[in-house]
Amino acid sequence: MHGKINYNYWWVAPVFGQAKIAFRRLKRGIPDAVHILNESELTLTLMNGAVIWFKSAEKPDNLYGEDVYAVVLDEATRMREEAWYAIRSTLTATRGQARIIGNVKGRRNWAYRLARSAETQDDPNYHYAKLTAWDAVEAGIVDRDEIEDAERMLPPHIFKELYLAEPSDDGGNPFGLEAIQDCVSPMSSKRVVYWGVDLAKSQDYTVIIGLDEDGAVCRFDRFQKSWELTEEILANTLKGESCYMDSTGVGDPIVERMQKRISNLNGYKFSTPSKQRLMEGLQIAIHNKEISIPANEILNELLAFEYQWTRTGATYSAPSGLHDDCVMALALAVYARGSSAGLGVW
Repeated sequence: MHGKINYNYWWVAPVFGQAKIAFRRLKRGIPDAVHILNESELTLTLMNGAVIWFKSAEKPDNLYGEDVYAVVLDEATRMREEAWYAIRSTLTATRGQARIIGNVKGRRNWAYRLARSAETQDDPNYHYAKLTAWDAVEAGIVDRDEIEDAERMLPPHIFKELYLAEPSDDGGNPFGLEAIQDCVSPMSSKRVVYWGVDLAKSQDYTVIIGLDEDGAVCRFDRFQKSWELTEEILANTLKGESCYMDSTGVGDPIVERMQKRISNLNGYKFSTPSKQRLMEGLQIAIHNKEISIPANEILNELLAFEYQWTRTGATYSAPSGLHDDCVMALALAVYARGSSAGLGVW
């Protein structure tokens, strides 16, 4: 309604049948006097000349070329990522807004990754929100009996996705989503006994995680600083407790310098085999509930973490566009704990 003549606004759904649903609903929802319909092109032209288009994402190449002032992507988890690429390009000249909505459908899709990025990044241009069936019940939109019946009738993982916006564990997470959630607990107030540090400067984050004697996270720092400032922060934070620090690449000389200032500091070089051993140790700790983690960036990264089997072994990483620094720092802290205890897994 704040648009101008020939300003284009899009509602994009995975297929035309779903786009027509929104078209029919909007047609019923606004007075005939304020719009002109084009049933063949699925458009509504408002009194100010702005045009609302209802489109399909089935053929992403057909979405290029237009300037769009705002767009809704409906059931986005069921769209191909190429459709998002095309739609994003239409918003560049206008700096238009996008609202990406839909049910959860596993974790291996672009919409899930973008949601996790919006949830965890401190960027005013992105916002994440989650609404569940119980929110709808509380608002009086649906009946509690209906939701409870769906919970009884549907498989648990289907109910969680469609009604609670919780992704099913589709095999991509090495730790298990339920096992991770079982380890969530408030931050411990006890002193640090074991440290894990993952180093980064600009693209990723330096993360410092401390575990107490019970394996609970009791210290967490995440930042991007120059190497000089990073070393000073580490020197003022690590006080001689058992610590393992990333010594891969640029981390190697940093660890060497820090070892002259901090006792009981060990380097850990990441390679495919060493990373696999590290992740397997963290997996055991999570499944045995040997650690507890707060519901912050550590939890988000653990839930998003992925692995794939190749002919040379398992590869572990965060999905494209996300970070795994917290996971690595936590794994190193768990490694420090296992090494100090002389556990056989190390």
